[in-house]
Amino acid sequence: MMGKKAVHAPLMEALIRYRTQGNASFHVPGHKNGQVYEHENIASLLQEVMSIDATEISGLDDLHHPEDVIREGQGLAAKCFGAEESFWLIGGSTVGNLAMILTVCTEPGALLLVQRNVHKSVLNGLMLSGANAVFLDPEIDTLSGLAVAPTTDTIKAALKAYPSAKGVLLTLPNYYGMGHDLTATAKACHAAHVPLLVDEAHGAHFGLHPRLPASALSCGADVVVQSTHKMLPAMTMGAMLHVQGERIHRELLRQRLAMVQSSSPSYPLMASLDLARWYIEAYGEDAFTVGLAAADAFRKGLEQLPRFRLLEPQQELEGRDAHRGISEVLERAEEGISGYSSQDPFKLVLYDTWGILDGFGLKHELETYGCVPEMSDEKHVVLLFTLGSTAKDASHLLQALVHINNDIRFKETAGEPGATEKEPQRLELDFSTWNNDRMKGYSSPVPFGLRPISPDQMETVPVEESAGRVAAEMIIPYPPGIPLLYTGETITEAIALRMSRLRELGAKWHGIADEGMLTIRVFRLQ
Repeated sequence: MMGKKAVHAPLMEALIRYRTQGNASFHVPGHKNGQVYEHENIASLLQEVMSIDATEISGLDDLHHPEDVIREGQGLAAKCFGAEESFWLIGGSTVGNLAMILTVCTEPGALLLVQRNVHKSVLNGLMLSGANAVFLDPEIDTLSGLAVAPTTDTIKAALKAYPSAKGVLLTLPNYYGMGHDLTATAKACHAAHVPLLVDEAHGAHFGLHPRLPASALSCGADVVVQSTHKMLPAMTMGAMLHVQGERIHRELLRQRLAMVQSSSPSYPLMASLDLARWYIEAYGEDAFTVGLAAADAFRKGLEQLPRFRLLEPQQELEGRDAHRGISEVLERAEEGISGYSSQDPFKLVLYDTWGILDGFGLKHELETYGCVPEMSDEKHVVLLFTLGSTAKDASHLLQALVHINNDIRFKETAGEPGATEKEPQRLELDFSTWNNDRMKGYSSPVPFGLRPISPDQMETVPVEESAGRVAAEMIIPYPPGIPLLYTGETITEAIALRMSRLRELGAKWHGIADEGMLTIRVFRLQ
């Protein structure tokens, strides 16, 4: 890595001064800079962090009324990420999503156009605000079956149908790193005089290197939430909210952020946000050199294991068609592949072309060799590289796949001639069954609120018998945390089948009453 610039990390530097001064603490927190654990070996690692785990005292500023080092740190973040104003978040992107919805939807019944495949925090924000959501169908990538984001045409049509909408909320990139440029979408929103709100949790690094996709801010989004801890080097729960333009009520946004965040924010967590920005500014594009090289080394090595492949946008696949059979090229042309045009080079989405190992099975086998993926689904495993990844990591991962490839348990027939020449299997998933009018690409308004469902309104039915019923609980595979069903949504045959399939494959769930996912709560028939 090349030399670094001399840059400033105001909060981190203030905390170092606080620690060096060694003043006697007559304030919270109760661990007193970690000295309570002075003789406890088990606490040695945490004790180091506690030495800067301070509070809102002189010289350390206040997140909810910043005047000094926090204000300066947030200003530097805005400059680094291309915003007019940036806010540190100590509750992850979750609190950013809540705050931006509560800022735009200021009264019960306010209408918001929302991409359907959003994180559960977005639905929780709709509930807290009492908003009505018009759900937008995402485009489905033909090859993978994965949902990406709505087209600009779908958004334009929904804006025309619902001119009273307070804004448009999208999630991009998706959990798999798939996305597209949002410039046309932002222009469509602004032409309709509404803000574009973007949950860019997985794209905090976008726009910071020529090989990375454009950031939502650079495309014209009005409010963007980013999980700095996901793809940049902040601590877990560290995130930022960026804002630009005149379409967002800044004072109200600050008030909403104060509502959903702790009044006692973690100083180590905020310092990690300051440091993440500092690192990017200190090293510039070079910050990503080693991580990108590691990801590239893995891709190159994977060419020696043709059984395993990575998802790629269509234009990148076309560039490799010369190395593939003409039948596969023609098949792809006939399919009219669509859905996304950019892929985060740090998100490597792996699958077994033989179809012997599903995504959950492949994830399990990788873990047995000491490689821990980000997540899996019915077919894919998401391998997350970052600017902190190394060539050693890539080599470890490739060696694990070599072992898996050679394991006789995972060959259809041991020693089968030409096994590596098998055609890849397509994933048959239906992510497009969310009760939207497929002719229009968007739903009718769906009301959200906080009124609980009384027990006499619900009953429990087997998942396999739930099609046609109305869900009385949210069903959320986690990760990625995108609800298959929200309360009040009609269960389709495809969704009932998918719940059963995910259960059988060992998926984890949030929001369910039956931990075994054998049954689901539905509204009683009238």
